Amino acid sequence: MRRNSLTPAFFIFLSLAVFKACQIRAGEVPRFHVCEIVFHGPQAGPKDTPARQVRLAVTFLHEKSGKRIKVYGFWDGDGAGAAEGNCFVVRFCPTETGRWRIVRTESNKPELRGKREGELITCVPSGHDGFWIAEGRWYRRTSGRRPYIIGNTHYSFLSLQTASGLRPNGSPVEDILGNAKYYRKLRFSLFGDRYPDPKVKPFLDDYGRPTDAGRFSFRPNPTWFRKRVDPVVEAGFRVDLICDLILCGPDTFESRSALKGDPEPFLRYIAARYGSYPNVWFCLCNEWNIKSPSYSAEEIRRAGEILRRALPYSNPISVHGSSGDWNMQLNGAWHDHVTIQAKIKRLDRAADIARRNFRIGRRKPVVNDENAYEGAGDRFSEADVIEGCFGTFMGGGYPTTGEKYGRKLGQYFWGCFDPRKHGASDNLRYLRDFIEKQIVFRKLKPLSLEHSPIRDAPSSSRLLAEKDRQYVLGTNRYAERIEIKLGAGAWRVLQIDLIGKKKKVLSEGVRGTFTFSTPDSRAVLTYFKRISAR
Repeated sequence: MRRNSLTPAFFIFLSLAVFKACQIRAGEVPRFHVCEIVFHGPQAGPKDTPARQVRLAVTFLHEKSGKRIKVYGFWDGDGAGAAEGNCFVVRFCPTETGRWRIVRTESNKPELRGKREGELITCVPSGHDGFWIAEGRWYRRTSGRRPYIIGNTHYSFLSLQTASGLRPNGSPVEDILGNAKYYRKLRFSLFGDRYPDPKVKPFLDDYGRPTDAGRFSFRPNPTWFRKRVDPVVEAGFRVDLICDLILCGPDTFESRSALKGDPEPFLRYIAARYGSYPNVWFCLCNEWNIKSPSYSAEEIRRAGEILRRALPYSNPISVHGSSGDWNMQLNGAWHDHVTIQAKIKRLDRAADIARRNFRIGRRKPVVNDENAYEGAGDRFSEADVIEGCFGTFMGGGYPTTGEKYGRKLGQYFWGCFDPRKHGASDNLRYLRDFIEKQIVFRKLKPLSLEHSPIRDAPSSSRLLAEKDRQYVLGTNRYAERIEIKLGAGAWRVLQIDLIGKKKKVLSEGVRGTFTFSTPDSRAVLTYFKRISAR
């Protein structure tokens, strides 16, 4: 973001991307865009603890509907990246067009209390789809659209470091733009973790020095968040790529300590700084129950409850565990989806795990965030990744991938996104495009083959169904003379080979019983859709 100087009149500070996208007047904000409102408060420096000691909350009222949104503020140093100053920021995302008024500014500091009350923001229409909302096993946007989510991983790309030092080319923002061409989500740590920046750090210690140590999470460094995290989140917003922020971990003791002790100041800060972005999700911790330090289910639930209370909007929240099923002790109102780690090459096993965890997680969307890392690191071929991620869809879930050419080596840690090395990327995009354009997947749920109208399909096949309206069959081997007994009406039958990226029309108006075969490929989707009721 560019920083404007304050004037006595009210102003809204928008990302540069918004100005490029919209012709707007001062004080106007497109719906679901983020505006930044700046306050002058008490002076603070790198040894101070404003995240603990200063509270700021602003309530916005929509003049017509009466809707109120309470948004917390955060200390931002001088507002330009320095860790000293009196700049406090509130980020607000208007969810309805029309006029919003600041009706209350609360603070424990007199310099902030009551400031800017009565000032107006005019929200104008935009084409943005808004926030992500869980509905059963699938997500929808505020607009009603339902994109299908396939994610990628760049754990430590914010630090600009690789195993050999400074990354050779590109930037995290370029990674965001590159990923958006293939994926709907990018998961990454807020910290450098295993590959930290030698100078710029996410926290400040008791002497005001930059540090990676998470035990100082109560003193976030404005330099890191303004210059490293903000540009990436804003770039993600611009291209509508989900930024799944990992708040603790993934690997080192320092990064994993961010939620130990009293995590509330840090969680309030993160909620205030990023919770108004419709493209932001939150993962409390990576592998919360293993590595050092680990967390108890009670600690995770408490952190999740703190974060949920601090968020002004419905941003998705979850936590990532070790291999295996979701831990039922985590269940509660704080999380809206279930995150699992199940590195799987087989369609049937991936589908069964996603289906099972939907039940374990109390019927919330399932995201397999380590579905398949491509490369020698985990010995997953390109075809392994495609079949495994396809299997998670067939279980009614969402997959995430990454590129890992060695232990702790590759794009899955430091970014430098290159779809030529992460070869499954174009195939997964092909799958996502087909799902979004052809399948009404929000109405689908897994159905056992023995209870379906399909006969003689391989036992490794899996089925998604909306009875008598649409069926999706996933197969991973050649089979001939599979039979499906279709309901009344005429049906279109499409078949796509995800490995070869080939689509074939098997029928444009079949009725009754239909016999077909599947090619010798590890990932084939055959889609049956009723096109006429008669």
